[in-house]
Amino acid sequence: MRDFHSHTNYSDGGFLRGMVQAAEEAGLEGIGLTDHCTVSSREEPATVRSVYGFNLDLTYERRRRAIETQREREDLAVEIYDGVEMDYDPRDESEIRDFLEEADFDYTIGSVHGVDGLNVQVPGNFAELTETELDGIVDDYFEKLVSLVESELFDVAAHLDLIERTASLRGRATIDHYERVAEALADSRTIPEINAGRAVSDMALVHPSEPFLETLRSYDVPLTVGSDSHSPDEIGERATFLEEYLAEHGIDPVAPPGLE
Repeated sequence: MRDFHSHTNYSDGGFLRGMVQAAEEAGLEGIGLTDHCTVSSREEPATVRSVYGFNLDLTYERRRRAIETQREREDLAVEIYDGVEMDYDPRDESEIRDFLEEADFDYTIGSVHGVDGLNVQVPGNFAELTETELDGIVDDYFEKLVSLVESELFDVAAHLDLIERTASLRGRATIDHYERVAEALADSRTIPEINAGRAVSDMALVHPSEPFLETLRSYDVPLTVGSDSHSPDEIGERATFLEEYLAEHGIDPVAPPGLE
């Protein structure tokens, strides 16, 4: 079992050494450290960057030295991967591409967190919207997700249906949405992940959802796997959940293309 999606103190996660030690204790063969990074100069994402510290473009070399220190441990029992999770918006493709070429990570994850400046994980952002407006948010979310895949900037597309975490957006996605994404992935080097970010506390929130997963499999889209852990005590529980989930669904996950 390898976990290709986790976060450290270089964004919004636990101390790097603690995350590595937790992966060892969980018996993982590999742990991917994929801290959040936002490189957009636009006002709204730049504010998110400053508030949450999603600035790995400024700290990746320091984090890389910390990773090397862990890799040099004689008693190290897990492989450590130097990755990144980039926040994606089509308007930022040039800035993202320049940074990724400069940093040369082991592999890259791309994610869509917002639509029209609204984080899709924050219920209050959508409390006053009409049914039509909510459906429009979902349409725009999947439009941006397809753009992420077609950009070919990333090895992995994270938590494909993040909108399911918000009650007012949940259940609004359609098979047509899923098929558009699956078609784009089938033609791309980018692969999606099985993401357990909320699954342990809410079994309905494995990404992608069951119908989305079945659509991806019908298009023969390969899948990788990530716990999306943000603290050491999450890694073991989520790794166990993912192992059981993969076995139950007969899924043989692959490594991100950057590691092949």
